[in-house]
Amino acid sequence: MSGNREIIITEVALRDGSHAINHQFTVEQVIDVARALDEANVPYIEVSHGDGLAGSSLQYGLSRTDELKLIEAAVSVCKQATIGVLLLPGIGTIKDLNTAAQLGVGMARIATHVTEADVSAQHIARSKELGLFTVGFLMMSHMAAPEKLVEQAKLMESYGADVVYVVDSAGALLPDQVAERIRALKQSVGVPIGFHAHNNLSLAMANTLVAIKEGATRIDGSVRCLGAGAGNTQTEVLVAVLERMGIQTGIDLYKMMDLAEEIVAPILQVPQEITRDSLVLGYAGVYSSFRLHAERAAKRFGIDSRDILIELGRQKAVGGQEDMIIDVAAEIAKKKKTGAGTR
Repeated sequence: MSGNREIIITEVALRDGSHAINHQFTVEQVIDVARALDEANVPYIEVSHGDGLAGSSLQYGLSRTDELKLIEAAVSVCKQATIGVLLLPGIGTIKDLNTAAQLGVGMARIATHVTEADVSAQHIARSKELGLFTVGFLMMSHMAAPEKLVEQAKLMESYGADVVYVVDSAGALLPDQVAERIRALKQSVGVPIGFHAHNNLSLAMANTLVAIKEGATRIDGSVRCLGAGAGNTQTEVLVAVLERMGIQTGIDLYKMMDLAEEIVAPILQVPQEITRDSLVLGYAGVYSSFRLHAERAAKRFGIDSRDILIELGRQKAVGGQEDMIIDVAAEIAKKKKTGAGTR
């Protein structure tokens, strides 16, 4: 695994990190973080609402600042980095993709549930027409067997995706499961493979290293772990680990450390750590962005947020079904009131 292999890192704090701070990024914060990432030679920086283009809504969480202003700000200060956006078909549209391209975005990541790649066809095709580097992003990858994952990845490849990602949205995958999935894709898919981890079971770094060992070359990280749930693979730590292993990223480690400490840490409302609720996300296999929604619902109904998350896992809730959280919470509260219990 050592040697001169190159790993291409995408920094997701300005998109996935939006979940961790209730989508409250300001233009000034995005400018400060994007400029510092650019100066540290990070090649790709993702900027958008946590749920992608057009994600600002009552269901997913309202942005403090119009995401197009945040994207425009990031593009304006980056001299070498490519700014990317996330788009979930059904939330974001072709029109949103066109607008992002006009603002100077160079990468689009088209994200679907792991079994629903077929809904990405027109979005991937349009992204390619716009000249964007186009990524197929298979979310909640723990919910599909490797064979199903291969089938879905091949669909995204056939639509024109330049890379296909295994996305551990719940932070639920164990290292052997990551190895199995990356290996299966490497054997069956012609485009490069990427991996996106969450740290809900404290396995983001281990899973990322396993993915790299099995041949993934595009890796996501979030500086200071600024991401949904317990965050993602911590970018500055990943850069240090890969340097120790003789794997090149081209990223300036000292600048990443300084950025994490001096710019990103003050943005975090609370330090990123594995709390009860983020641990349950990984344990139950629940979409990482559900954590704050579940905590709010638990407070409203006077119940334990863990019970909500466990039930969402049992019902196999996926990204886009945030409206289920209130329904589940109300049902648990009702059962509690009648003495039916929840566990």
